[in-house]
Amino acid sequence: MNERAGIQAMNSQLISYLFKTRAIRVCPKENPFWYTSGKIGPYYINTHFLFGSEEEANLLLKRIDTLKENKEACTGELYKTLMDQYRNNPIYKGTIDALTAYINAHLAPSAIDFVSGGERRDWIFSLPIAHHLGKPHITLFKDMDAVVYENGSSHATGDLDGASVLHVADLITSASSYTRAWVPIISRLGAQMKQSLSVVDRLQGGAEALGRLKVESHALISVDKSVFEEAFRKQYIDEGQLKMVLDYMEDPDGSMRQFLKEHPDFLSDALNSGGKPAERAKLLIENEFYKLNR
Repeated sequence: MNERAGIQAMNSQLISYLFKTRAIRVCPKENPFWYTSGKIGPYYINTHFLFGSEEEANLLLKRIDTLKENKEACTGELYKTLMDQYRNNPIYKGTIDALTAYINAHLAPSAIDFVSGGERRDWIFSLPIAHHLGKPHITLFKDMDAVVYENGSSHATGDLDGASVLHVADLITSASSYTRAWVPIISRLGAQMKQSLSVVDRLQGGAEALGRLKVESHALISVDKSVFEEAFRKQYIDEGQLKMVLDYMEDPDGSMRQFLKEHPDFLSDALNSGGKPAERAKLLIENEFYKLNR
């Protein structure tokens, strides 16, 4: 198998993993999801489900919330959990192996001094990658703190003296976490984040934002129409779901505006249901996201 065919096979397998675990979840064609912003759309992406399943991933996040209360011990304990899952779960192992293969093929591992990952979901992927590359891991926290994990223990970072850092992430959208925290922390440590590798790129401007930060952006899967077309061919989604996604990708606001006009009860039902749907429906109306009265 040549390199191009190998990459295509790897991407096809990763797409299967994403839909099998519901890391990418597509709504029924008549019932889009409510997003936190108050907008609606046809799919969610929870890349951390590639840890093995939604249940396992959510339990892991709860464990991380407990572990990170002790920053010095956090990375080592999490590392043990992740490597145990790597040995026992084929989906997680396949994802980590795909990331490792991509790095070996495209990112010159010998030029990488450290692997970094940001709180919390990045760690699920960055720690095993640091292990496979034989590199120290910089564990980045949202409060702008960081520790280095190497040789089985964590220590304060100190001055990293111009070291080259590869950041490994679960998902990139607009790269706001990089801009706000990850790149500034690495710079403050005297190192340079030269590259970022994410499992999934939502194609929402993140790569361009990283470019402005002089960080080279890479991703295993870019969420374009081909991902959903393959999911349809593999029967993870039906024709109605595919059409809704493709219309959304072509014109996110326009397609959802048209949906709301054709389904007037959708908004009123959300307002009457209480809880988060009602809160998000009120945001939609207050912000006039879809200009329904025009």
